[in-house]
Amino acid sequence: MKKNKTFINGSWIEGTSGKTLQSVNPATGDVIAEVQENSLEDVEQAIQAAKESFYVTREWRDMDVQSRSDVLLKIADMVEERLEDIAETESMDNGKPLREAEADVDDAVHCFRYYAGLIRTPQSGVYGVNSNFGAMHSYTVHEPVGVCGLITPWNFPFLMGIWKMAPALAAGNSIIFKPSSDTVLSAIKMFEIFEKAGLPKGVANLVIGPGSTVGSLLAESKDVDMITFTGSTAVGQNIMRAAAGNVKKIGLELGGKSPNVIFADADLDAAVEWAMIGIFFNQGEVCCAGSRIIIEKSIKDKFVKRLSGRANRMTLGNPLNNPDMGPLVSKKHMQDVLAYIEIGKQEGAKLVCGGYRYEEGECAKGYFVCPTIFDECTRNMRIVQEEIFGPVVVIQTFETEEEAIVLANDTIYGLAGAVFTNDATKAIRVIKEIRAGITWVNCYNPAFSEAPWGGYKMSGIGRELGVHGLEEYQEVKQINMSLASGIPGWYKN
Repeated sequence: MKKNKTFINGSWIEGTSGKTLQSVNPATGDVIAEVQENSLEDVEQAIQAAKESFYVTREWRDMDVQSRSDVLLKIADMVEERLEDIAETESMDNGKPLREAEADVDDAVHCFRYYAGLIRTPQSGVYGVNSNFGAMHSYTVHEPVGVCGLITPWNFPFLMGIWKMAPALAAGNSIIFKPSSDTVLSAIKMFEIFEKAGLPKGVANLVIGPGSTVGSLLAESKDVDMITFTGSTAVGQNIMRAAAGNVKKIGLELGGKSPNVIFADADLDAAVEWAMIGIFFNQGEVCCAGSRIIIEKSIKDKFVKRLSGRANRMTLGNPLNNPDMGPLVSKKHMQDVLAYIEIGKQEGAKLVCGGYRYEEGECAKGYFVCPTIFDECTRNMRIVQEEIFGPVVVIQTFETEEEAIVLANDTIYGLAGAVFTNDATKAIRVIKEIRAGITWVNCYNPAFSEAPWGGYKMSGIGRELGVHGLEEYQEVKQINMSLASGIPGWYKN
């Protein structure tokens, strides 16, 4: 079996650890590839390569914006040419249905093209100032941060990597990218494209290994100027502590337990379909998943009957054959999700459908969990408060708008949320009260390269995508220039 290498300082290397990681197809449990695991010595080499490229050779950093934009457009074209290959690899490595993997790669192409265009637009400002110091001209410029460590999760391996790499590179930074150890194969394909696109040596580096070692070194290193991470809140807190050593810039997109609030006047059929997308898309392995349905009591029974009917008809199977849902990413994660289902039963929630590992036919050896719905849930239950990160949704009810808002905000998280109602005024009134960074009205889950993405509370700090996503990877420098000769009169002795 081929052992994939990692990419450091413009070259594919074996690494010095002598260890390998196995990539497992979660639909079958079969090993599909082996990848070199990097040692801390390798990671330090990557950091120094990025530092050298940014602070010494400076080729990418000092490249004129139009030329840098052209390289990003070239990369986008190359990703598009390999869309089917990357998507198939992603589907086998992660478990998501092929059509969803194809959509991820297509979104990644658009993300590169968006930032290639954005960096050609005006980004700085000129300010009128008082005359206490005489005639002055004050303006700002945006500059790259420097060496950026980028750490991504396993649920959207390719797309979330591009969400970080595209704006970081567009801004002129040098990067060290660490994907999740569970899903590294699409990252390797991305770095093959970087190499062929001609990125200068040391600008983009790929390191692979556990977050507890490789990720920790990136967060702790005083030679890394910025760290961004998408993943669990607990790990994000550890990264914040580690990053304090040199007060590096931080971007964190963390956990979620997002509310999907449905009023009695909503289009019930549409609400059911969007709720299905909200919780069962990508097997529920989505940070912004609508995992808490908070519904007006008068329509709850009718809604649950329709939702469970749709959930029971979902197909599970080999993700390359485009079932409704594929397997969860790993055996361990499947066991974690099943453990939460048992907790829900013990807490007294009513199991409406699902709640077990699916092992029929071709799914016998895979990590499949049936779509699961819990009704009659109360706010103190663990399945209501804690992120399960799987195809499990809990139902709560309300009778007043004020009660709905209280329930919606009743977690430590604040990543996303939605409101379903045919009353536009009520929709805006309620959505403004939901403490979350990403919200939807009468839909669930759409995301766009042009719009910012990030959370409130313990769902993180900073924003990805949109203009804000580029600014995350930039520093703003103020420049004040005197236009007058001499020294202001008030300052003279």
